[in-house]
Amino acid sequence: MRYVIYGAGAIGGVIGGKLFQAGHEVVLIARGAHYEAVAARGLRLETPGAAVTLPVPVVPAPADVGFRESDVVILAVKSQDTPAALQALARTAPSRTAVVCAQNGVANEPAALRMFPNVYGMCVMLGATHLTPGVVQARSAPVSGLLDIGRWPAGSDHIAAQIAADLSAATFSSEVRDDIPRWKWGKLLRNLANAVDALCGPQARTGEIAIRAREEGIACLQKAGIPYSGPDEDRARREAIFAATPPADGIPRGAGTSSSWQSLARNAGTIETDYLNGEIVLLGRLHDIPTPVNQLLQTAAARTAREHRAPGTFPEHDLLAMLSSRQNMPLP
Repeated sequence: MRYVIYGAGAIGGVIGGKLFQAGHEVVLIARGAHYEAVAARGLRLETPGAAVTLPVPVVPAPADVGFRESDVVILAVKSQDTPAALQALARTAPSRTAVVCAQNGVANEPAALRMFPNVYGMCVMLGATHLTPGVVQARSAPVSGLLDIGRWPAGSDHIAAQIAADLSAATFSSEVRDDIPRWKWGKLLRNLANAVDALCGPQARTGEIAIRAREEGIACLQKAGIPYSGPDEDRARREAIFAATPPADGIPRGAGTSSSWQSLARNAGTIETDYLNGEIVLLGRLHDIPTPVNQLLQTAAARTAREHRAPGTFPEHDLLAMLSSRQNMPLP
């Protein structure tokens, strides 16, 4: 089983690097300066207390992979890039290729099912950073992260079991779950604070805006009858693994921030909030539930990314003022 990591940024780069270290055959798909850096010098994987440069094979596009029938694709691009990524993948990968969506949100798996019959959801709880071309960082050791997996929309099979076993032998904790959508919906509720983190800074993740965004999300999921994992389940899963994790020595400031924060920090020009806060806005419109907080976060984050503004430059009190006045105030 060869692993093709499509999107070798923070999450994909750490997963691919760790699988390569564990002796698995891995091919990375990267783009731009990141592809050029890895192709020229290898992938630098930094973890607490260690840093290695790995000669992982890397290509710039799926057409350059040379797919095999037994390949497993771990899709780790941002959700806004999924449609284009799947179209490129479908043009060259065998039709029954296993596609694992190691991404935030819940829209990627249905999109993949339009093109591939063997789709798996992965609930990613992995502190990782990618800000410099050729470099990815994992913030936890000895367990790098939690990567639970299951078939989409439900069930499990021998492929999921093999992937979980390979990941568990590569410093991750990975369990097979028959109800992986429930876990990914629970993760989405937590990810609603990513836009707050990106706009206002990490200190605002536990503030009033984040709390209200989650309350809207819970109301929408309950009205829609969508099951989701609760905070107690999440806490138990994390604490069982990460309780003994040492501090991330050598990992730079900013490494503890969300993927949305990192998108702004890399000046990417896009951000995934349409598939996080926007998912709650969609449910609200479908089920007649007001979602003003998530709608504001979705709009403000998209504009901040589009205008190439730095992360953490939007004061939380300005967001609260917009909500109170119900006005579309300009960004400061």
